[in-house]
Amino acid sequence: MSNPLDTVFAALADPTRRAILSMLLEDDMAVTDVADPFDMSLAAISKHLAILTRAGLISQERRGRVKWCKLEPDALRDASIWMQSFGQFEAINLDAFERFLRAELEDESPPR
Repeated sequence: MSNPLDTVFAALADPTRRAILSMLLEDDMAVTDVADPFDMSLAAISKHLAILTRAGLISQERRGRVKWCKLEPDALRDASIWMQSFGQFEAINLDAFERFLRAELEDESPPR
């Protein structure tokens, strides 16, 4: 992806990566500590971390023998500015919207 905004939103699209970012809000963490709460391999977590790093959302550095991850909150600035441009519209009641979509999908589903 050549557009930095696309890269940030693609990174944020995954719930595991969002959870990692939430964890890093507290403090810098070693990669092994980041991986600990997830039921996946260290290699899988490393792939998620690489995506977050490419998007500029985190940085990684070696401190001795340990690789540490640090949140880079400034990387969200452009995404935040882009999203704020939609603030001029009235907020959508998402619960009502979800009920509407369910009703529409039920009406369109073929009979069994």
